[in-house]
Amino acid sequence: MNKDIKIIRDLAKEVKEIANKPIQDKRRDLWRKHNSFCRVRTPIYVRAFAYNEIFDFRELKCEDPFFRDYEYMMHCIKFRDTIGDDFIVEPWLKVDPIYERSPKLRWGVKVSLGEKNSKNGAASFSPSLLEEEDIEKLIIPEHKINEKKTKELFDKLHNAIGDIINIHLNRGPMLSMWKGDISTDIARMRGLEQIMWDAYDRPDWLHKLLTHIRDGVLKVHEEAEKAGDFSLANHENQAMPYTKELRDPKANVYGVKRNELWWYMASQEYTTFGPDMFYEFLLQYQIPIMEKFGLISYGCCEDLTHKIDYLRKLPNLRRIAVTPFANAQKCSEQIGSDYVLSWRPNPSDMISTGLDKDFVKKVIRDHCKIFRTNNNYFDITLKDVHTINHQPENIKKWIKIVLDEVMK
Repeated sequence: MNKDIKIIRDLAKEVKEIANKPIQDKRRDLWRKHNSFCRVRTPIYVRAFAYNEIFDFRELKCEDPFFRDYEYMMHCIKFRDTIGDDFIVEPWLKVDPIYERSPKLRWGVKVSLGEKNSKNGAASFSPSLLEEEDIEKLIIPEHKINEKKTKELFDKLHNAIGDIINIHLNRGPMLSMWKGDISTDIARMRGLEQIMWDAYDRPDWLHKLLTHIRDGVLKVHEEAEKAGDFSLANHENQAMPYTKELRDPKANVYGVKRNELWWYMASQEYTTFGPDMFYEFLLQYQIPIMEKFGLISYGCCEDLTHKIDYLRKLPNLRRIAVTPFANAQKCSEQIGSDYVLSWRPNPSDMISTGLDKDFVKKVIRDHCKIFRTNNNYFDITLKDVHTINHQPENIKKWIKIVLDEVMK
């Protein structure tokens, strides 16, 4: 047996064992009730935790880059199984499609950040729409999968470990998550600061650009739905997408309509826009996309404190992010029990520079008091943890501290 195959087969057996643990169903039930406005224990989710400080990449043994990616992914799942949060390990691994058009040219021009000085460093924007007339270079994307290349990837993984664990072929549209929220792509194509100037200097032109992107996302989603390529594994809500109103995530169940799925959008690049301009130059273009789906989760790292009234225009909105930059008190008061409040404490305070147990307890206790006073349905998500001060054990300690506090 090929060495790479043996490595990932052994890992696949471990992942399947983790996915089949009874705790996974308990977590599904927790999130299902929580997202459907049932009073349950506050869910805790660690979305990211500086893998590069936890796992030594030199320990990866697969030589084939394709199998090496899955080797790394399964090691991450194994670590997740030890930390004790409410993340659900699903009983499948995913193969993403190869689209006919490169994702970096999804709008016909380059959509990417500039070069990074280091692997984990920052990149500046490198816009491709430099002049107003450059808008004519844009195309309307299509939902087209390269079936031959995609099947080759699926067969490669399925033939290696498909008898051990289910392999899901993701046929969903390219324009999802950050590629489909408008906010991310418009800033990358035009420039983060430039779209702020455009709103004042050339509002009609900016509306034209926004209309083009909105119509492109809608077209791609409609094509994917007509092709039967949306599946129950395409739920997206930046948490665990379980609820009583929608069918559970499941591998290889295709032909799903958009109104049967969770969907997710954000507006990070518009965080400095005032509420009225946020609505005029973004949200009103996002709404026609989001209203096609069953339930919506909105917000990532942006401050939505003064924009919640506009978000209420979404009849299918279910989850709202409250970030470290937001006013938690004001958000809590506005959200009440109308939506699920997804609170994201500041990772720098929580764990990135060490773990101060008393400080963490105070922050969690103070916020729990705010949320409970306002009758919120809330969960706690630790995200954007780019360093853990090379102390992986602190993740488990942090979760235990938080769990102890929410149980009180």
